[in-house]
Amino acid sequence: MVGEQSEPGHGRGTDLGQDKAHSARMYDYFLGGKTNYAVDREVAETVIRLFPAAETAARANRAFMHRAVRCLARLGVRQFIDVGTGIPVSPNLHQVVQGVAPDCRVAYVDNDPIVQVYCDALLDSTVEGRTCYVRADVTEPDALIDAVRSEDIIDFGRPVALSLHALLPFVTGDHEPYRMVRRLMRELPAGSYLSLSHATGDFAPEAWQAVLDTYARAGTPAQVRTRAEVMGFFDGLELIEPGLVVGHRWRPEPGSGPSLVSDAQVSLYAGVARKP
Repeated sequence: MVGEQSEPGHGRGTDLGQDKAHSARMYDYFLGGKTNYAVDREVAETVIRLFPAAETAARANRAFMHRAVRCLARLGVRQFIDVGTGIPVSPNLHQVVQGVAPDCRVAYVDNDPIVQVYCDALLDSTVEGRTCYVRADVTEPDALIDAVRSEDIIDFGRPVALSLHALLPFVTGDHEPYRMVRRLMRELPAGSYLSLSHATGDFAPEAWQAVLDTYARAGTPAQVRTRAEVMGFFDGLELIEPGLVVGHRWRPEPGSGPSLVSDAQVSLYAGVARKP
């Protein structure tokens, strides 16, 4: 089956919040995309003034995602759950992994009606593989798992790669993010993987505090975490080489994202770990 969509209608009649800045559309702007409005660009430009490498960091994060999931497909993983999908930007995760193994299956998950509007781009699976899009919230992991199960494309008896890329900075401590990640990983069998990236203020704390203040004023609370705090998401898992590193240092490949950049410019930790 080429692709499935769990909720028809593409968000028609839904408030997409076009009157205020949105983190997904700002991220799209940082990546050079066109799915953003003047209000998003205004706040994004404020972020860039405070942290001039914001666009570099976004590209480094996207490049890490491509390398990580390609690596997992080469290791034999054929099932992926991508939580916090965001606005589609080609190549999307399924295009990357199906380029390695056409029979890969990908469940995209997001709680944002904006993503649903553009989800057709996530559903152009190969004939051998399958994709779906489900609307669910990572802060409600039980409901998220049920929603993915309802699509019947992920076999929870076989290894799955859980993708949490640039999502957890938007899950503040009051939502118990460590508990959420543990709950999601507990559902997956041995041999599954967690691929995760997370912004950090370790290298430029004052700039990142100003960025967080900007997001908060725009109505999107966010939180950066230290390396030790990010490492906590991998408790009980086995990090594969090179471990938890700044994003552009994770198995770099020629032409894969920014290369001649500093750790401070990327300000993003990234790692992939196996569930024993």
